[in-house]
Amino acid sequence: MPGADRAHPRTSEGTPMAAQLPVLPRTVAQAHQARHILTVPADVELDEIEVLALSRFSATRWDVVPAGILPGNVVGAPQGRRAQGKEVGVLRTSRHAVINGPYVPAGDGFDLGVPPGAAMAFDIVCHRERGEPPFPAGDRDGIGRAFSAGMPEREERRLVEWLVAVARRLGGSLRLDVGGLWDAPGGPTATPGAGVVLTPDAGAAIDMTVYSDVWLDPQAAHSILQKVHPRARLHMEGKEWGGPPQGIADKPLYPGDPLDPELRKKLHAAADDYDIKALTGPRVLDGYGLVVELGVDGIVAVEISGEEKLPRLLRGLPWAEQGAVRYWVHWEPQDLVESQREFPAMELRIARKRAAELVARLAGAIHAAAGGEIADEDGFLVDPTDL
Repeated sequence: MPGADRAHPRTSEGTPMAAQLPVLPRTVAQAHQARHILTVPADVELDEIEVLALSRFSATRWDVVPAGILPGNVVGAPQGRRAQGKEVGVLRTSRHAVINGPYVPAGDGFDLGVPPGAAMAFDIVCHRERGEPPFPAGDRDGIGRAFSAGMPEREERRLVEWLVAVARRLGGSLRLDVGGLWDAPGGPTATPGAGVVLTPDAGAAIDMTVYSDVWLDPQAAHSILQKVHPRARLHMEGKEWGGPPQGIADKPLYPGDPLDPELRKKLHAAADDYDIKALTGPRVLDGYGLVVELGVDGIVAVEISGEEKLPRLLRGLPWAEQGAVRYWVHWEPQDLVESQREFPAMELRIARKRAAELVARLAGAIHAAAGGEIADEDGFLVDPTDL
């Protein structure tokens, strides 16, 4: 992430930012809008929020550029006017969704109710779009718990999922659906929301993907990954195909099939010729995999293939204009159900931590050999030096 000094965010005048931030206002949303709060620790800089928004939303732009972003240091979002006095920034992710902030993590006469340790708070407002209650299945991120009466849909769903990913990436917390909770007495703008607090576990999302313009052949990838873990092996076994069952060309496709028997035989003969040509011609390898078996910790798999749908920040780069080679490094636990719980058992968390260390090492080794960029499970780019 950009920024020379992440430990102490500063304004353009070089003074500590926290002393100049306003408190969170009581009301910012209208009756048809949802309101969510994101808090982050002191080592987060404002341009990191911008980069993460650009990573997910193509319409990201600054309506009001906050004082904490130095002139000329706006990473990529179009700029509006600069904030005046204690006015906060306004980062728009779509026509109807804005991120206001930063504020100090305290309300104007009320308690935010978020865990301690936060240095900045952001007020997110979007259209309120709710559907059915959550399906009783895995709720790893706690979104179902936060919206037990009705899950967010469409734009609000995308924004909430992004907020969870941002809080996980930056070590922050969320208080979701706070619209109406702190409105001034006498005129609430909305029915009070649930206001559930989430602190996403950074260890829950461990998969990584390397995007590159370099294709490593199976033997080269195997050699590279074996240096990281001696049990890495190619996983390319298949079964020989014996062709279609005997006599299939003489049978109708279904009872009453009107197809002429002679035409059916010609179609099957043409299909056989096509299959024979494909099987006897040169083999074109468009994907393969490697696995590392970890016993009780499950399996770490590496899947290699072409990919056209790239993370937003990679689109348009010269080497990625026609797509890229995708090296997906992911963990497959023994207990998939437990891995999707918001608060999994300690045994699962220990296995996940060991697997995460291996995933990072494998992704780093692939990047060192093939170059390109590394993305985390949420599609945010990762600096290789941080692995």
